[in-house]
Amino acid sequence: MRAANRIVAELLDALEPMIKTGVNTLELDEYATKYITQRGGRPAFKGYTVSGLPPFPAAICASVNEGIVHGIPRPKTILEDGDIIGIDVGVELDGYFGDGARTYGVGSISEAAQKLLDVTKTALQLGIEAAQPNARVGDISHAIQSYVRSQGFYCADNLTGHGIGRALHEDPQIPNIGQAGRGPRLKAGMTIAIEPMVNIGTNRVKERGWEFFTADGSLSAHFEHTIHISASGPEILTVAGENQ
Repeated sequence: MRAANRIVAELLDALEPMIKTGVNTLELDEYATKYITQRGGRPAFKGYTVSGLPPFPAAICASVNEGIVHGIPRPKTILEDGDIIGIDVGVELDGYFGDGARTYGVGSISEAAQKLLDVTKTALQLGIEAAQPNARVGDISHAIQSYVRSQGFYCADNLTGHGIGRALHEDPQIPNIGQAGRGPRLKAGMTIAIEPMVNIGTNRVKERGWEFFTADGSLSAHFEHTIHISASGPEILTVAGENQ
């Protein structure tokens, strides 16, 4: 788990200087595919299937501006100054999975966009801090939801984090909306992915195939860490090698 998640974190770091005006999202995907495979991993998203949809075609999800999650990289999706882009990455290594996401600004972004990124990062940190042994999933959900609402933003409907380990998505689901003290109990030894998806203008989403967008076209941000719940508290696994 540590090794798979280290690849995720290092890739998200490596992509940062590439995210600039004029780059298309397929270029980012091609770089990510090469990066993962050169390190002995497998892009966990590529070929992933759910009922009713074709296999996901890429190594990363690249969701621009009003895109919330699961954006498909395309040569015609060209980044422009002021955009924000969420990159979600999954890696399988030796039968174990890593998963993480980060939202980046392209060039000079607006104050509203920067606040959205800051709020979403803080919501993730608060969710992680709530993931204590013997707490409940609802404690994570409530920590994220209450902070996001206090800042005037919205958690995207029906999009959740998840358990992770020998499969990319395992039980339990980790909603970003919920009540403290409710839901499955968290236990030492669990590994889960926490991922607030926060919108500026509405909680409502619209779907187009794999992709999810804000219903009102407002900006959305996405940050995700895979964590290990140890006996002494949460430990972030999606960190680069020098930080592990």
